[in-house]
Amino acid sequence: MEKRRLGKSDLFVSEMGLGCMSLGTDSAKAEKIIKTALDEGVNYFDTADLYDFGVNEEIVGKSLGPLRDQVVIATKVGNRWTEKKDGWSWDPSKKYIKEAVKKSLKRLGTDYIDLYQLHGGTIDDPIDDTIEAFEELKSEGLIRHYGISSIRPNVIREYAARSSIVSVMMQYSLLDRRPEEIMPMLSESGISVVTRGSVAKGLLSDKMLGMKEDQWEGTEYLDYSSNEIKELIESIQAKLLHARTLNELALQFNLANQAVAAVVAGASTVEQVKDNARAVNSPALSKEELAFLQLAAKESRYTAHR
Repeated sequence: MEKRRLGKSDLFVSEMGLGCMSLGTDSAKAEKIIKTALDEGVNYFDTADLYDFGVNEEIVGKSLGPLRDQVVIATKVGNRWTEKKDGWSWDPSKKYIKEAVKKSLKRLGTDYIDLYQLHGGTIDDPIDDTIEAFEELKSEGLIRHYGISSIRPNVIREYAARSSIVSVMMQYSLLDRRPEEIMPMLSESGISVVTRGSVAKGLLSDKMLGMKEDQWEGTEYLDYSSNEIKELIESIQAKLLHARTLNELALQFNLANQAVAAVVAGASTVEQVKDNARAVNSPALSKEELAFLQLAAKESRYTAHR
């Protein structure tokens, strides 16, 4: 699998990253999925301290431990579980970040984190305080690089201007093109985009092909109505799917954008990993394919900036 440089960092990540949130807590099953990803050429694994109360980090760390110097481990911070574990609060403070990283390192069983990401953010956060925390963790050798996971343009702009982030994780797909509003700025700044949600909750996967009329009800997505999604899928099927799968087109649409370093795709089965890997390893979109998809889909824009 091809690799791309993550921002201006020394990290080179596979074009497909494994989103680990869907692995579950069955360690044997999760380890099989991770091993399959490794066999497919994936070197980039994305988790978070929030997932399964930290169990996800433990599973990822145990599975990747023997190959630690060959993989890129990314995790996230900022969401703080309540004592009863029945919810979480947002805490981007320097104090909390520097406490949380030690717990993540212990769960991951490693001395350093390759990419430490702020798991959200608002314009009202103590951004300078947050940046200082990440910079200190870099200087202490506990993290190699840092980034943010955010869909808020104003927040992204602040970090791009004031910090040394190397990446921004954003939801991006043919049905959610909002990141295109800010991608040129990130590209010019040498900051990579890492995408999630590329199949739009399954609406851009092959299971949607051959849907009956009454099955489309309830498939609304952002500002797309069920009928608009149906028409888009049918137009793609008629024009492009003679030699492609819908999953291929969805993932390759993301990778066609020069700002994107990797598509982070979740998987709860070995088969899903293999299917996503096939899609990423398939030929890049031709100019004609890309032009058709861009014309067929809406150029959605952000409506909220906080």
